[in-house]
Amino acid sequence: MNKDHLDRRCESCIIRELNSLNTLNKEDLSKISDVKQVISFKKGEHVFIEGQKLKGVYCIKSGNTKLSKISDNGNSQIVKIASKGELLGKRSLISEESTNLDAIALNDMELCFIPKEKILELSENKSFMKALLINISNELKKSDNELVNLAQKSVKQRLSHVLIYLNNEFGNDSEGFISLYLKRKEIGDLIGASKEGCIRMLSSFKENKLIDIKGKRIKIINKDDLSKIDLGLIS
Repeated sequence: MNKDHLDRRCESCIIRELNSLNTLNKEDLSKISDVKQVISFKKGEHVFIEGQKLKGVYCIKSGNTKLSKISDNGNSQIVKIASKGELLGKRSLISEESTNLDAIALNDMELCFIPKEKILELSENKSFMKALLINISNELKKSDNELVNLAQKSVKQRLSHVLIYLNNEFGNDSEGFISLYLKRKEIGDLIGASKEGCIRMLSSFKENKLIDIKGKRIKIINKDDLSKIDLGLIS
């Protein structure tokens, strides 16, 4: 058995330590490995679309996806950026409802698809189900807190908040730029602003030496002042 094959087995995959699968024993993990599919998505491709009835869950092996929703006025709002180790579609699977979000690859991705039937078989595993429900509960709590937090901020504060989040969550490349490159519209969708408004605000941040910009890449230069803007300590 070669190393590549071993890396694709759940029993030897370290990614599972980042989610509810870490509660399973080797026998259960082996059963999942026997039925899962490893699927690749190119940047910009849909993993699933809003209203789709999912037939299982996706575990992110590599890459990032944006989870977004179209509002009543037709605007897209990014709800979350999911990364390595996260399980996609678990809420829809448990509720047996169609997904209420779009999932689109932000870069090339590799995901492990685990069929619904196999997850339901694990529902008798109390440790697994408890970990899964706690994870969903924590995500909802975080989402609620973030929604209230951002609703009380100006667009300038929201942009500062999102830039700090992206920097902390995804780290930097060899030149110090945020490793996850987002389009201006995608940043606008995160902060509830138009693409044009986002571009103007980023340009203002650059002029004030808070950030540096090279193409799509953004580097934080003055994190202290960005944090103060986020907290409303300076305008």
